[in-house]
Amino acid sequence: MALVFFAGYAAAVFANAPPSVTGVVGFIGSTNVMLGVFNLIPAFPLDGGRVLRSLLWMRSGNVRAATRWASQTGSALGLILAFAGIIQAFTGNVIGGLWWFLIGMFIRNAALMSYQQVVLRQALEGEPVRRFMKADPVTVSRSLSVEEVVNDYVYRYHHKLYPVVDDGRLVGCVTTRKIRDVPREEWNRTTVGAIASACSEANTVSPDSDVLDALRRMNQNRSSRLIVVSDGRPVGILSLQDLLRFLSLKIELEETR
Repeated sequence: MALVFFAGYAAAVFANAPPSVTGVVGFIGSTNVMLGVFNLIPAFPLDGGRVLRSLLWMRSGNVRAATRWASQTGSALGLILAFAGIIQAFTGNVIGGLWWFLIGMFIRNAALMSYQQVVLRQALEGEPVRRFMKADPVTVSRSLSVEEVVNDYVYRYHHKLYPVVDDGRLVGCVTTRKIRDVPREEWNRTTVGAIASACSEANTVSPDSDVLDALRRMNQNRSSRLIVVSDGRPVGILSLQDLLRFLSLKIELEETR
């Protein structure tokens, strides 16, 4: 883009174009040069940081360690830019300093998140849901009243999603949001079966599914729990909290490798 706009700038100057045209074209060209140079700084997740990670990976043979080193470089660059922005703000350039600070914090957060994503993929990719699910899920019968479910299940287990079963088979799902829509005075005469909604891919998963696919499904539907279903029966619960606990322990045990 820089080459294209610099060529346009040269053509505009040669054609004696108005200064407003040459000024805008030249500004866009020089801006793209600065962006290209900035992007080649060896700090992850900038492209220069990805090149650095590739070189470190080639040398060490460990993609996680290479990503960690490149991410630490990116995080350090982000802090330097943020600090430079603070100095500029105190010396009178408030707007410019604010931009430097925001760019620095963005780079730092992106660097940290990029490393976490690599750890996440390596820890979970190819693993089945059954390895992380909690077996024997808490289920509710469709014949129970809403009041019984609230007192005996919601206040006891503190879950927001419950599988509704009939003779052991999954017939629906009930959430605390659904319960909240029922007037309080009708809780004792309204059954769970009457307010349960049909289960779907948004809240169920197979025990043999890739846990990364399940995690993506949670993210897409903003859900923290999935019901694990096999042959029409709920066999477990996969929760985001359990996955995060596993990742925390894995990072703690394997960080030095």
